[in-house]
Amino acid sequence: MRRRKRSLPELAALLVVLVALIAFFWLKSPYFMTQNNLLNVLTAIAVTGIIAIPGTMLLIAGQVDLSVDSGAAFCGVMMAVVAQNHAIFLGVLAAVGLGVLIGLINGFLVTVLRVNALIATLGMLAVLRGLTEVRANGGTVNLANFSGLGTARPFLSIPVPVLLLTVTAAVAALLMRYTVFGRSLYASGSNPVAARLVGVRGNRMIIIAFVASGLGVALSGLILDSQLSAASPNAASGLELTVVTAIVLGGASLSGGRGTVQGTLVGLLIIGVLNNGLTLMNVSSFYQQVASGVLLIIAVSFDQLRLRFSKA
Repeated sequence: MRRRKRSLPELAALLVVLVALIAFFWLKSPYFMTQNNLLNVLTAIAVTGIIAIPGTMLLIAGQVDLSVDSGAAFCGVMMAVVAQNHAIFLGVLAAVGLGVLIGLINGFLVTVLRVNALIATLGMLAVLRGLTEVRANGGTVNLANFSGLGTARPFLSIPVPVLLLTVTAAVAALLMRYTVFGRSLYASGSNPVAARLVGVRGNRMIIIAFVASGLGVALSGLILDSQLSAASPNAASGLELTVVTAIVLGGASLSGGRGTVQGTLVGLLIIGVLNNGLTLMNVSSFYQQVASGVLLIIAVSFDQLRLRFSKA
């Protein structure tokens, strides 16, 4: 209950920032508040969001997965390669299976071998990026007849990626709020020693969270394949920075023990609205990268200030 009360003011402040950004870009561009553009914003954040939701679980537990961008590219390329040689269905199964395997390896390194999550997942990022380049021979792998997952609009003209993000966020929010799994992640992130003493199986829950991250990575890779009708080894490059920015901006702490799925969603919307609005204003993509970097610095700075004041 205390955690919920503490997160409400933070979420309200984020919503104020989001509304202010929407109002600003609405005044600056007549195209911003159109239905198609708003759907473009949601579609643009869907791939990032599907990874950021399990990433929020990990950060709450005091862990982080920085291998997500190369993981998405690897799963996407492997899906396309298998689909070319066999069938699309087998390609999808291969991507999902590889995503789970990536999560299991990361979880094993962190919980069993006690490798720092930052180092373990950075190493995995390099390994997967190299394997992706090798498997794709440094080029793009074409993929036909797989556009539905990324472009179809089966319900109220809402794109499939947006629907998948909505379902993912809803399930994750329920898990974090009402289940032993969610409480265990919060406990492990807040005080891992005390959590172990009271019988919380933190390592098992952390492995499950890494596997969830792997599944999110695989699904995002499949969506990118579908949107591009091809698999590129450079797909999702730099995505891990956007994921971390959205999670920390949404109120999660780098030290663990705090954060919400709802906050991450608002953080994603702030990033999506900012990027879309700057594009409509013809601001260079290089400056958009600057804005993303500034957002990350601001989010981490506020996280450190929260920690300092909570200890005072």
